[in-house]
Amino acid sequence: MKDKKHIIVFRLSAMGDVAMTVPVIKALVQQHPTVKITVVSKAFLAPLFKDIENVDFFAAEVTSKHKGFKGLIRLYKELKKLQPTHFADLHNVLRSKVVRTLFQFFSSIKVSKIDKGRKEKKLLTAEAKKTIQQLKTSHQRYVDVFNDLGFPINLKKVILDTLPLNSVNISKLGNKTKPWIGIAPFAAFESKTYPLDLLEKVIDQLAKNDIQLFLFGGKNDSETLDKLEEKYNNTISLAGKLNGLQNELNVIENLDVMLSMDSGNAHLAAMKNIKTITLWGNTHPYAGFAPFNQPEDFCILPDLEKFPLLPCSIYGNKTFDGYEDVMRSIHPDEIVNKITSLL
Repeated sequence: MKDKKHIIVFRLSAMGDVAMTVPVIKALVQQHPTVKITVVSKAFLAPLFKDIENVDFFAAEVTSKHKGFKGLIRLYKELKKLQPTHFADLHNVLRSKVVRTLFQFFSSIKVSKIDKGRKEKKLLTAEAKKTIQQLKTSHQRYVDVFNDLGFPINLKKVILDTLPLNSVNISKLGNKTKPWIGIAPFAAFESKTYPLDLLEKVIDQLAKNDIQLFLFGGKNDSETLDKLEEKYNNTISLAGKLNGLQNELNVIENLDVMLSMDSGNAHLAAMKNIKTITLWGNTHPYAGFAPFNQPEDFCILPDLEKFPLLPCSIYGNKTFDGYEDVMRSIHPDEIVNKITSLL
């Protein structure tokens, strides 16, 4: 059909940012079932979009054939062959600007880009003349792009489906016979990472109950997490053991609760509609990166009376003097009580 709508959705970047697009894209295809979507992102993130109806995935190879300006022209030409009618730039960085502009001027399709709200985010993280207020969420900023393209979305009506534990994970972990709690202890920056000695107190209290704890992390975290597995009952490290993101997602969607930092694992759990508790350090949910559709009190923050200048940063890459250890003001009992209240 010549009038078939086909949207290129462009979002590279970190796993968490891409995971936040999933509820929006699911809402889009559920509410506009005749629209075709092609998501352009990094190859390892393809499992995030697997089995979403009317959604294809295109791997951008930004370190090889799509590298540099010539590579972006090649990427544009490859995407043009897919005959898109719209281009949704959910990234709005140099790479996406180049591809977006090529489509706008040489293919004459409708394009729209995300407004990242840089000005208000700068005020939120200022050390002086700070403005503390809830900013628009990243999910809503994505929705705004599709609204601008003519595809209105109601996020309140999205259905987030989950799948039972697959045979590969059952063979490794066994069937689920008691509550499963996921703990993702790491983040990109130390300022967003709950101190390990305090986290051990959380694990120690939880592991005494009739529950199963799963520790999530990358291969580089395996040594630390394996030691925790050896030390505590009912605790299994999954770092580097699940053979791919798809199997990791399958475990996540069968959790009862996920405990995460302000990091990608929080968004992986939330996109599967899992109760997700997040711990915040020098960042803040007001910046718009809280996990999708989670109650406000699932975000556990440091002592804001003691540290009134929080947040110091949007992404956790900077801090103020004297704010290096703000997460130590979050007591392990507060975390344990919140988790057990949800079981």
